[in-house]
Amino acid sequence: MLAHTEFGSAEAPRLLIVHGLFGSGRNWGVIAKRLSDSYRVVTCDLRNHGSSPRTETHAYADLAADLAELIEHLGAPMHVCGHSMGGKAAMMLALERPDLLDRLIVADIAPVAYGHSQMQFIDAMRGVDLETVSRRSDAEAQLGALGVEPALQSFFTQSLDVAGKRWRLNLDTLAAEMDKILSFPEVDKRFDGPALFLSGAGSDYVRTEHREPIKALFPEARFAKIPQAGHWLHADKPREFEAALRAFLSMDL
Repeated sequence: MLAHTEFGSAEAPRLLIVHGLFGSGRNWGVIAKRLSDSYRVVTCDLRNHGSSPRTETHAYADLAADLAELIEHLGAPMHVCGHSMGGKAAMMLALERPDLLDRLIVADIAPVAYGHSQMQFIDAMRGVDLETVSRRSDAEAQLGALGVEPALQSFFTQSLDVAGKRWRLNLDTLAAEMDKILSFPEVDKRFDGPALFLSGAGSDYVRTEHREPIKALFPEARFAKIPQAGHWLHADKPREFEAALRAFLSMDL
């Protein structure tokens, strides 16, 4: 079972939030707490991240099966919101197990293969000498020396267990499965439920040419952009992101 945290009343409609690559449920704590006034919000750690199990695979079919197990345990159906890699996992869940979802929100990702690797960040994290790290700022300094920008230094070190001298990320599996993470499986299914594809106006992850493959799999898809936000739109514009979720989840369809 995936590690998870719940916020809000058990009687409220359920919303599952799925983080992206190198993240964890804790990255979404502030937004989850704010949304918990109206929803039973669940944040989880995907496999090979945070406190969830380490495995040798990281295919989207596996991630979707993990999410299905969690939803069945907590009670279906749920609204599901996934960002980046978590968005692909949420899309795969919706396609494979539409009975478990009410509404789907996909944050700044499309069901397509991407050409940019994330291996440079795995190499940077592997390059940190954890034995010399006594606080997160030590690791951030080393990541900076390895060419990682400040915002990502802070993001990555949220997954650092300083006392245990280890990353809460299975870097070996994530490296081995990077091609699968960047791609998206061919699926001969579709999700006919409500879906919102929410992207950052300053991001190029969801482009005009992606709308056709999105509509093929999610015929009820709606599209929206958050101004002055990039790929990490929930971190760049958290209030606007929250407002977009509330509007979509509460609208009559």
